[in-house]
Amino acid sequence: MRIISGIHGGRRISPPANMPHTRPTTDIAKEGLFNIIQNNLEIEELKTLDLFGGTGCISYELASRGCTDLTIVEKDPAMYEFIKKTAAALNFENFKLVKSDVFKFIETAGQQYDFIFAGPPYALAIIDELPRNIFEKKLLKPGGWFVLEHTPRNDYKKFAHYRNERNYGTTIFSIFIQE
Repeated sequence: MRIISGIHGGRRISPPANMPHTRPTTDIAKEGLFNIIQNNLEIEELKTLDLFGGTGCISYELASRGCTDLTIVEKDPAMYEFIKKTAAALNFENFKLVKSDVFKFIETAGQQYDFIFAGPPYALAIIDELPRNIFEKKLLKPGGWFVLEHTPRNDYKKFAHYRNERNYGTTIFSIFIQE
């Protein structure tokens, strides 16, 4: 796993070997996603939320590219500590790391974001609740993006606020935008 671009571009990150519930976004898929983000959003100005933080790779990429307002939600104690340690090693002082269940966090968040990314475990049975909950709780600012990483077995084309998707083999990013 590596940071693709920005101040830490090319830097390798070595996540723990035993991550039973974590599946890092592949570099190819991450590079494709960030090409889309960089061409549509001003990364330096974003207030971001990374749900199911996992290894933290999406937030490291955002921070490396200049984002200064990042919140990461991760409930697994080992991954939470890994993100904390890695962010400190990279001198990212702008991380707000929250140890919580994502659905509980969404219920009580009480603030809005410009960009929300969710990379849940592919086996999560209630993955379809994520877009609904994000918009019901009004977590996105007007013009804000919600990107959901999922497999081809999930289809969000008929969901409210859906805009498009990008397919990278077994990894699909569905993009939703708050009007």
